[in-house]
Amino acid sequence: MQIALIIGLGNPEKEYAGTYHNVGADFIAYLRETDAFSAPANRLLTPDTFMNETGEFVRRTLIKTKVKPEGLLIVHDDSDIALGKIKYAFGRGAAGHKGVVSIITALKTKNFWRLRIGIRGHTNRSKAGAFVLRKISTENKIMLRNSFKEAVLKMPLLLSGKQY
Repeated sequence: MQIALIIGLGNPEKEYAGTYHNVGADFIAYLRETDAFSAPANRLLTPDTFMNETGEFVRRTLIKTKVKPEGLLIVHDDSDIALGKIKYAFGRGAAGHKGVVSIITALKTKNFWRLRIGIRGHTNRSKAGAFVLRKISTENKIMLRNSFKEAVLKMPLLLSGKQY
């Protein structure tokens, strides 16, 4: 099924801007500001809810837009992936990501696409909760932006409805 809706996760308040936990929302902003991906504006969304309460927003949005979960791409940070790396996934469990847990619970399915953006630095061995709300350094912002570019390059296959 073709991707019809892309939602980038993050937290809505200004204090969370520029943190690792907001890279999903940052990816949506990147798509909008660079015109790297041409799609109607209503296909690119960022929730106005906190990360851990995203599920209900996603559920209501799918109902409103008549998009099935299989046509949804959720973009989020992933502390199990190295900084600068990305992975597309379909039908996987949340692996402890509370925003994804919220979505799976609200939709009663894990059958949707995810773009997992790596945020784990090579020297960072602490638990995700200890660093996801830290501000991203300039050097790491460059690495993340490069991973956004890579994700966009790989996106056409996904959006065409072909298996990735």
